[in-house]
Amino acid sequence: MLDLMTNTSIIRVRTLFTRTLIVICVLALSVMWIYAFVFASKESVNKIDDQTWTTRAEGICQKAFQERLLLIDLRQISDSGPDALSQRADIVDKATDILERAIIELEKVSPNDPKGLAIVPLWIGDYKTLLSDRRDYTELLRTGDNSPFAETMTEGLPISEKISTFAADNQMLSCKAPIDLSI
Repeated sequence: MLDLMTNTSIIRVRTLFTRTLIVICVLALSVMWIYAFVFASKESVNKIDDQTWTTRAEGICQKAFQERLLLIDLRQISDSGPDALSQRADIVDKATDILERAIIELEKVSPNDPKGLAIVPLWIGDYKTLLSDRRDYTELLRTGDNSPFAETMTEGLPISEKISTFAADNQMLSCKAPIDLSI
């Protein structure tokens, strides 16, 4: 009889412990989600305060985007003749020239907020790296190698992902990294 009471007591203690542990976990998760939805900052890490700068940047990038649209060549490589890769390299170089002019134009005016002053040069630096990757790719095309475009990886991501995330977070959709070589 004593063994039965001891076993029953042990089961009750375990049940009470288990229930207490479950309640604590549910409360902790509830507190975490309340904090996440109510108190945590909703502002993006990339968002800058200078809306004048971002509006100007979007205008510059939109103009560059429209210029690049004029370069679209929908021919198949096989239909373009023996110098198809060289022709493709020329088109990519022209598109890269347009992007480079836009980046140079963006660099002429700095944002007027501290966060913008800190992160816009990093974004522009990333864009310049992507432009260099594009130039390397056209050199590869001119050798007759039709390998897929390979861009620099940074922090485990393609550099175009960082560029596009910054642009999207600042409502500069035309400033996203071009996807013309990823197809």
